Amino acid sequence: MIASPSDATVSPLSTASSPHDTVESAVRAQLAKALGGIRGTVEAAVPTIGFTATYLITEQLKLALWIGAGAAVLLLIVRIAQKSTTQFVLNSLVGIGIAAVFALRSGKAEDAFLPGIIYNGAYAAAMVFSIAVRWPVVGFIIGSVTGDPTAWRRDPGVVRLCSRLTWLLLIPCLVRVVVQYPLYLAGEVGWLGASKIALGWPLQIAALGAMVWVLARGRTPLESRPAT
Repeated sequence: MIASPSDATVSPLSTASSPHDTVESAVRAQLAKALGGIRGTVEAAVPTIGFTATYLITEQLKLALWIGAGAAVLLLIVRIAQKSTTQFVLNSLVGIGIAAVFALRSGKAEDAFLPGIIYNGAYAAAMVFSIAVRWPVVGFIIGSVTGDPTAWRRDPGVVRLCSRLTWLLLIPCLVRVVVQYPLYLAGEVGWLGASKIALGWPLQIAALGAMVWVLARGRTPLESRPAT
């Protein structure tokens, strides 16, 4: 049937309040917000770098933990003084706290890296499962923009796009587990520290760069235009 000029077909992702006209622009905006930009990414890495570098130089577990936590607290104070969001610094502080519990309980420096290995393994498994059941995690980014958390699933093209993006998001997690778990079992603290830095935010930025490249090539509409 030929549509008349007055007919309008609205996508399941339509939203009057969204400033974005494509799925790709919406996902780019939400990813940037989730990471907190360059500053948020750096702040998430600084405490880990402080802990790792200090331990590699001194081999003093408690000192390394204090340095890592101190760096996070200093960054938190700066954020509070500037009256800006503290989310990313608090994430780092919580991470250092959990690492300290594991390491101090066993007295082994390598156990400071165990929570991160567990987290990455669980996160990767959850994302693989979300893809397998066709509820890819990135799809919920779309839902957060449109105001409807599940409408994006009614568009097979959007589901496929979100599945590809979710694969790119989980690859760094898989790489970290594959590289770091054998090092953990071998008690290679130096290599664990080096790999945590190398496979931390630089790898995440690379993965997000790949996601941006995929997004830049697509024009999946959030709202279709009137048929002519």
